[in-house]
Amino acid sequence: MNAAGGRGPGKAEPAAAGRRGPRVPATDGRRLKGARRRRLLVDAVLRVIAVEGAAAVSQRRVAAEAGVPPSAVMYHYASVDDLLLAALTGVNDFYVAALEALARDPLTAPRELAELVAAPGREHLAAEFELFLMAARRPALRVETERWRRAVDAFLTPHLADPDDRAAAAAAVDGLFLRGCVEDPPPGVEEVHRVIVRLLSPRRSGPAGPR
Repeated sequence: MNAAGGRGPGKAEPAAAGRRGPRVPATDGRRLKGARRRRLLVDAVLRVIAVEGAAAVSQRRVAAEAGVPPSAVMYHYASVDDLLLAALTGVNDFYVAALEALARDPLTAPRELAELVAAPGREHLAAEFELFLMAARRPALRVETERWRRAVDAFLTPHLADPDDRAAAAAAVDGLFLRGCVEDPPPGVEEVHRVIVRLLSPRRSGPAGPR
């Protein structure tokens, strides 16, 4: 599910052309190191949740999982809530970008969405889903659950004009992700593809007549 957080860019030094080439601003190296450290910590959060649950997340536990001192976690994330929000944001960055990259062609979109939902070997899927569920009790996380809802709706809009149809399809997609967490084996691409094809082609029965 690229972590949020970090510090803004510093002022870049003017590039100096010469035999050694343009100078790379020192701030670039620091930002790159900070981004790598935040990615390391977010991955550690997901591993902790996957094995022990979200209640086990603490700055010290994440530091131990990532192999860094606790001060390194506190430098980037002042609280557990900050860690959880960064992890959920990183998860969302992946899925929202993946949705935006999917084709809008009605002939190929269902297969591509099925491959995203049923991708094999997603070891952190249960942790990702747990982070989404935590938004029920942590309002700070709801901005990310809403971002996911908007992304799914945007993907579905070219296929389903009716907002109620889109809401039903979005709920089914979330349910397919949940099945991937709890079923062994999880639904495969072919099964998910059949469901998504049906979701994107709802059968309308029309208003019922008098009986």
